Parts: sequence; structure tokens; C-alpha cells
Amino acid sequence: MTDDQKILDSLKDPSTRELAFKHLISKYKERLYWHIRKMVMNHDDADDVLQNTLIKIWNGIDSFRAESSLFTWFYRIATNESITFLNQRKKRMMPGLNDVNEYLLENLESDTYFDGDEWQLTLQKAIATLPDKQRLVFNMKYFDEIKYEDMSEILETSVGALKASYHHAVKKVEEYVKSHDSRIDL
Repeated sequence: MTDDQKILDSLKDPSTRELAFKHLISKYKERLYWHIRKMVMNHDDADDVLQNTLIKIWNGIDSFRAESSLFTWFYRIATNESITFLNQRKKRMMPGLNDVNEYLLENLESDTYFDGDEWQLTLQKAIATLPDKQRLVFNMKYFDEIKYEDMSEILETSVGALKASYHHAVKKVEEYVKSHDSRIDL
């Protein structure tokens, strides 16, 4: 029996449910935060999206059918919540901003929690210019090192489509980086 299975069993018992959920969150919270953060690019926004994700997990844990791993299910919820957040942001976009990518770049540059050097800032700016799906696939593969098969379950997309998205994303990031900082090699 896996650790996740023990937690799921404890979640079914009303006397251990809350403690089991706290254990589950402590196990996955940081990974979910960074997954979300790479999508929304801002600490405060990532915290908000993470809270929404955790609420959805709590409300939906009884309906989890274990057809995938908990990790996959959590990532799917976090991904969907991040996309929903970005889509809502697009709808409420201030008149001066052309698109969500510009918003993400502005967030990145003004985020007091970003502590990267110039190289990391250039890389993050390059990633922020990618279309949503390519940015998501790039982050999941490059930073989180998620296997295409797991990504396919999370995003409900074919492995071939994910490989193509990643390939296109890498090319765009390389082009951006080369035009902005010649010291970086992906």
C-alpha cells in the first residue's frame, strides 16, 4: 500500500479526515505552488490560485476515483485553476495591456519575491512570451521534469502533441534568449 493510499483511506474516516488532508497538503503544497507560480508568474496570484486549488481538492477528494495518481489529479486541478485565473485576467485586462503575456512580464519585473539573477530573469521573460499551452508544457517538462505520459494524463492531450508543443517552446525560448542574452545556452 502506498503512502497516498494510506492517506486516501484516512480521508474516508471522519475521525481522521482533517489530519489526513493536512498531511496530503504538506506533501504536495510546495510542488503545486511552484507549478502554479510558473504559470501565473506572481507570488500573490500563485497563492490565490493555490488556495482555490486546495479548496477544489478538499471538495472533490470524495469523488477521486484513483484512475490516476493523486499527483496527476492535483496537477490537473492546479493547471485548470491557473488557466481559469489567466483567462479571467484576460477578460479584465486593463486598457494599456495588449495581452496576458505583457501582464505576466510586468508581474515578473515587479515581483518583490523574484530573487533570480539576470540570466533567470531573461529565461523567465522568454517563457512568459510563450502561448499558454507551450508555456505550461515547457515548465512541466523543463523545470518539473514530468514525463510526457504523466503530462498526457494531467493535460488530457496526446504525448505527440505535448512533444511538439515542447519542441516549439524550446525553439522560441532559445530565439528570445539569444536575442536578449548571448550567455545563456539551453
